Amino acid sequence: MTRKQQRLITFLSLVIMALLILLSRRIWFRVDLTGAKAYTLSPVSRNLRNEIGEDLRITYYLSNKLRSLDPAPGEIGDVLREYEERSRGKIRLTVRDPGSNPQDAERFGLSAQPLQNVEQNEASFSMVYSGIVIEYLDKYEVIPWVFSLDTLEYDVTSRIRALVNGKRRELGVMACEPRKDWNEYYGFMNQALVQSGFSVLQIRPGEEIPDTLPLLMVLGGAEELDEYALYRIDRYIQLGGRVLFAVETVDVDLFETWEARLKNDRGLLAMLSGYGATLGPGLVLDLAALPMPYQNPVTRQTGNIRYAPWVGVLGEFRNPDHILTSRFSGVDLYWASPITLTLPESGLVTGEALFTSTPQAWLMTRDFRIRPEDNAFFTLEQEETAGEKILAAALEGRFPSWFGEKGKPVPETGEWEGDEWETAPGELPDMPAAPRDSRIVVVGDSDIGSFLMQYTQRNQSLNLNFLLEAAGWLGNDDDIVGIRNRKNGSGRLDRITDDAKRAGIMTFSRLLNIVLLPLVIIVFGALRLYRRKHKKEQDHAL
Repeated sequence: MTRKQQRLITFLSLVIMALLILLSRRIWFRVDLTGAKAYTLSPVSRNLRNEIGEDLRITYYLSNKLRSLDPAPGEIGDVLREYEERSRGKIRLTVRDPGSNPQDAERFGLSAQPLQNVEQNEASFSMVYSGIVIEYLDKYEVIPWVFSLDTLEYDVTSRIRALVNGKRRELGVMACEPRKDWNEYYGFMNQALVQSGFSVLQIRPGEEIPDTLPLLMVLGGAEELDEYALYRIDRYIQLGGRVLFAVETVDVDLFETWEARLKNDRGLLAMLSGYGATLGPGLVLDLAALPMPYQNPVTRQTGNIRYAPWVGVLGEFRNPDHILTSRFSGVDLYWASPITLTLPESGLVTGEALFTSTPQAWLMTRDFRIRPEDNAFFTLEQEETAGEKILAAALEGRFPSWFGEKGKPVPETGEWEGDEWETAPGELPDMPAAPRDSRIVVVGDSDIGSFLMQYTQRNQSLNLNFLLEAAGWLGNDDDIVGIRNRKNGSGRLDRITDDAKRAGIMTFSRLLNIVLLPLVIIVFGALRLYRRKHKKEQDHAL
């Protein structure tokens, strides 16, 4: 080979490499080596192109400052890029730094967030953006702040589907107990729903429930909901409305006295029993007890104790065959009541337990002494009531109307005057001629989404994940229900908590990338050069 030929080959190789670099911007792929395929889109997300009629645009507003400080935005960008690649041209992705033009991001409701930056032992704060806007036709959905892969796919896929199908991501909430305010007592739950893209409509007991409302959450209400309010809920279900009931049979005065008693049911518990889920009169206690912050009344010392009426439901006691709990990791329940399936004889309703206590659970059905210092009384009924208890159930089908034979209650309408419901004569709408298919979730605890989550030493996202999954299942988004609970399985070394193990793996990674791989390339090149020289000498000898 002449020197001129060598130069030509070198030049052509450089040209080919440059073309490959340019082509790599258009042809893109990733290899996901994580066990749970955390960086691979699920089938429903990969096939969104079949649902998208017109071009859809995703804009990731990302500050360059944040991109340089943390690897998370790069991972988020990779996932969004996969949406684009899988869509076959129907999704277009733009990554934009709003630093020079923040109005462009702010018109969608995005706002900069403070981020601490430590450089040379000095801490400073930078205002950065990391939000996603999804636009389709003349509508858009916003993810105001994203900084991890934990729920990214669910958040993006659910919003794309809502935009494309013109489906409202709306739900109603009915916080029935006056002392349990929606915005304060259930603040965590409210925030999680809003961040997941739901528009939350608060409905007071007795108010009209819109027929077009996709789903409703009823929190408490055994003593608060009269027949007038129950008729509204029953009619909503007969029209095909989907409802999550979080209700218990024991009242606990956690604000003042910590006294407990059986609730005086005004009809809600009886109505649920007619639908197929009967709540037993009592509390579930379990050896899988949650820690509670507690101050000893004698010594005044504070600490955490295991409190049996607060049950830590374990993922292993889920129903793996139901889509809502197929990837369930557990929840925390506070003074929960047991549930028994009592399906209607019509055969038009099916029901399954979603999750249960451990087999070591038991009940408290009398002498409700639930103060932590009264723990000696917790086990009085343990021997006679021990066994696994159903704590949540899912029902679906055509539910019998609770007012089918009773007819309408006394027709009344009214309005709230302060904390009092002022009634006046009015007319309730008729029940439909026949029930429509519906779904119901019953959880034996009205506090599942309350502020109590912050007092247990488990991740409060467990409860919020379940509630959001339940909202998805009730809303018929069966195929995306399990996405929220996918483990992100990050392979980054900073996620390894064991210092010695992390140091060892980091040392091995440095050796592999800095020493071993270059050495392999050098040896391979030297061998190739030797073989070529040896072959050339043999040719000359001939």
